[in-house]
Amino acid sequence: MDANGAQGSWSIPVAPLLSGKPMPLVAMGTASSPVVSIEAAVVKEAILRAVEAGYRHFDTAAAYGTEAALGEAAAEAVRAGLVASRDELYITSKLWIADSHPGRVVPALKRTLRNLQMEYIDMYLIHFPVSLRGPERPPSAEYSKEDLVMMDMEGVWKEMEECQRLGLTKAIGVSNFSCKKLHTLLSFATIPPAANQVEVHPHCRQNKLREFCKEKAIQLCAYSPLGANGTPWAHNAVMDCPILKQIASDRAKSVAQVCLRWVYEQGDCIIVKSFNERRMQENLGIFDWELTDADRYKISAIPESRGVRDFFVHESGPYKTADEFWDGEITGDMKSSQTS
Repeated sequence: MDANGAQGSWSIPVAPLLSGKPMPLVAMGTASSPVVSIEAAVVKEAILRAVEAGYRHFDTAAAYGTEAALGEAAAEAVRAGLVASRDELYITSKLWIADSHPGRVVPALKRTLRNLQMEYIDMYLIHFPVSLRGPERPPSAEYSKEDLVMMDMEGVWKEMEECQRLGLTKAIGVSNFSCKKLHTLLSFATIPPAANQVEVHPHCRQNKLREFCKEKAIQLCAYSPLGANGTPWAHNAVMDCPILKQIASDRAKSVAQVCLRWVYEQGDCIIVKSFNERRMQENLGIFDWELTDADRYKISAIPESRGVRDFFVHESGPYKTADEFWDGEITGDMKSSQTS
């Protein structure tokens, strides 16, 4: 174990879900910014190093362009004996907004499975609660906001349920859903969502959403737990926060470890993203210590703001403002870069 409490081959805690196998509470994310900037070989090698370090949960999406590299890494991990079988891994992927239409969901997941060279994934999420108009197209993070339309939530969810019934995924869930949108989904769902993946960090604590999800037995999964530095939705204040720096100094930990430990203590699954082997180890060094009550109180007083705000906001779209998109559950006044 090093000075930051990092150690290889951690046994990562898991959370039981409404369906499927238990979810490891730390996942390695595979998104990059810009999405197309990273080579498949780099992604594959990083994933193999992560498996060696003890990671078993890997998060991807159709729009990330990393499904194929993840699939190759998973197969190599089995061949190399790093895991006994693919079943030891927990794989999450996501339905892109261009495919969030009745008639496109099952084909989209089958395409994801071909990319991954797998017979099933463990969790399939609706990436965002919005759709793109127009013909079928390859998944891409580049889109025109003029093409944004309201998602047929009931029709899309019905096909998500069909994906689970067909055995293409062991569990289904959502991403970037507010309490209001989850309430709407639950009003007609035959299979309720097992997870909701959203932005969570000490500057965006999601207390209201977390309580709602706990009440409904929906596992909250935290992306951007360090503020997503270097992305269009970066919240640089997280890693620069004087309060978090002081807590890190007091605990002889890194600021990143303080953030991750705080998220873990909330009961959330943490999606970390680093292809640096030392940081991979450091990000797992959060299980053998705790924040103090004083630490938690200080974090609870940090002003809140959300990084992912206005990506799907447009004057001609279904959501004219960030407040509309997040159903009034947005906090703070931070402005995020818009995408075109």
